[in-house]
Amino acid sequence: MRDITTLAKPDQPKMALKDAYSQALVELGRTNPSVVVLDADLALSTKTKRFGTMYPDRFFDMGIAELNLMGVAAGLAAAGKTVFASTFAAFATGQPYNVIRQSIAYANLNVKIVATHSGISVGGDGATHQMLEDVSLMRGLPNMRVFVPADGPQTADIIRLIAESPGPCYVRLPRGDTAILPGVYPTELGKAITIRDGRDITLIGCGTMVYETLRAADALIAEGVDPRVLLIHTMKPIDRDAILKAARETKGIVTAEEHSFYGGLGSAVCEVVSESHPTHVRRIGVRDTFGESGEERDLMEKYGLTWRHIAEAAREVLKA
Repeated sequence: MRDITTLAKPDQPKMALKDAYSQALVELGRTNPSVVVLDADLALSTKTKRFGTMYPDRFFDMGIAELNLMGVAAGLAAAGKTVFASTFAAFATGQPYNVIRQSIAYANLNVKIVATHSGISVGGDGATHQMLEDVSLMRGLPNMRVFVPADGPQTADIIRLIAESPGPCYVRLPRGDTAILPGVYPTELGKAITIRDGRDITLIGCGTMVYETLRAADALIAEGVDPRVLLIHTMKPIDRDAILKAARETKGIVTAEEHSFYGGLGSAVCEVVSESHPTHVRRIGVRDTFGESGEERDLMEKYGLTWRHIAEAAREVLKA
């Protein structure tokens, strides 16, 4: 299990999750001859080019044609391949949505859509590329499982696990470097990770916001608050047991995601608790707006996606 004495350190090493993805793909290519990789003219940015260099006969660049990318991925999966299809999140979900729905999800085919450059932290590329609705879109599809890894090691674990688990998957990765969380822990599909147990308030983070959640927990601990911290990497199927346990044992929940606060982690948590054990939930996410061009950290501050915002939301829940 993860052993953490200090939840967040300012000098924590960082890694790009897309680098962890590419390394895992290369390993899979060596051990699993059925793995094929497709990209849409962004292989250098998504890092799938590394797989293509090692295994050129199993790599296909489909060009700027995302609908075709997903259609070919479906065809290869129907022929018995384990298919990884990658491009930026805005192009991986919004552009080819109906092809994903009809040809991959409806057919329940073994296609793993791994999208990079998600969320507001895409930065200077601006609103058109800052995909904030992708988790919502993919969560709504029957048969589709949805994952948002927190760091590089967890990304590699998830890629290996989904390669061995038949059926369609969506994996959401950011553009830049993300702090490698301290400690070692097992990643199980569909199971939340309790980073810290606590009785006062539960902080639930996913993706790039997990490190911010740890920083918020450190601030609360310094104030005498005893926070529980959950890392949820599987958005669907979500770990209902861990969420309900937190709802029963703590005084409220704060969720944190680099995504619209409609349809993502916060919505999923609210769905679970409202049906079985209602409790006070505050959602940290982008509030019904598009993004804009800017530096990553400035945008995270402007849109309320930092540890300070998480800690303040926790204080408000505890006062309610």
